Amino acid sequence: MDSNCLIFLGGAGLIGFCILFGVIFPVPLWFAAVLSGVRGIGLSELIGLRLRNVPPDVVINPLIMAHKASLKETITFEELASYYLAGGRVMPVVRALISADKANINLSFNDACAIDRAGRDVLEAVRMSVNPRVLETPPIAAMAQDGIEIIAKCRVTVRANIKSLVGGAGEETILARVQEGICTAIGSSENYQDVLESPEIISKAFLERESNESSAFEILSIDIADLDVGRNIGAELQINQAQADKEIAQAKAETRKSAAMAREQEMRAYVQQMKAKVVEAQAQVPIAMSEALKTGRISVMNYYNLKNLLADTQMRESMSGVHSEQLNI
Repeated sequence: MDSNCLIFLGGAGLIGFCILFGVIFPVPLWFAAVLSGVRGIGLSELIGLRLRNVPPDVVINPLIMAHKASLKETITFEELASYYLAGGRVMPVVRALISADKANINLSFNDACAIDRAGRDVLEAVRMSVNPRVLETPPIAAMAQDGIEIIAKCRVTVRANIKSLVGGAGEETILARVQEGICTAIGSSENYQDVLESPEIISKAFLERESNESSAFEILSIDIADLDVGRNIGAELQINQAQADKEIAQAKAETRKSAAMAREQEMRAYVQQMKAKVVEAQAQVPIAMSEALKTGRISVMNYYNLKNLLADTQMRESMSGVHSEQLNI
């Protein structure tokens, strides 16, 4: 093997060693950490990150940022590496801690990690603690005691509550509570004119009874953006009630009418039955008269006198205008 071949092999080995050394030991990151004043990071720590499958830049860059922001005693190398292995987002947590420190907000590394692991944006939460957010409610319809409907729109100014951010009520719950409070405040008003004249009574009544202890956001103010007069629900309810009463009365009247018609039919059937009995009795009269004449219980002269008496009675009734049924004997 000649010298040229040895030189080539030596150069290739040197290049391969440099590449392997650069992969295992990221010199630029280590050099940047040293220049930034981050102490305690050596070859063994960086190799340990590689062995634990942790990208060095994910830990070193946030650590340099925290060191420059005077948080070197708050955040350590091992805490960042462990939190990355736990599935956390290292850079947003560090940025949130820096923002909280500059805004004089008491936020520890463990609290920031807990907020991040809960699925909330910890950096956005810190920003909302400094710059409150304005939430706008949808149109809220409520009825005053005089039956007039009022439609209100509100703007709710909220600020993130760092202590209750984990497990606290979110924005949707806050808006639901505000809508409930507005409905209660409007419903407590004697008439709609009081609400229109003093809209602040709505927000004042809500803020007096609302507690922010279990909320992820603290309600700073509630501003009434718009108030409109809606329907006269009280009058509509009275009309509906009157209509219902009318229908009930009509149903009862129909029931009574049906009962009366049934009673009339029963009476007609009874009258027909009585008429049939009368006709049957009248049919027995000639037979009885014949039997009486045969047996001699009545004479012929008595029969003719009875006929004359009946004829005279019918004549008197026709002359006096009294209509009666004719008796057929």
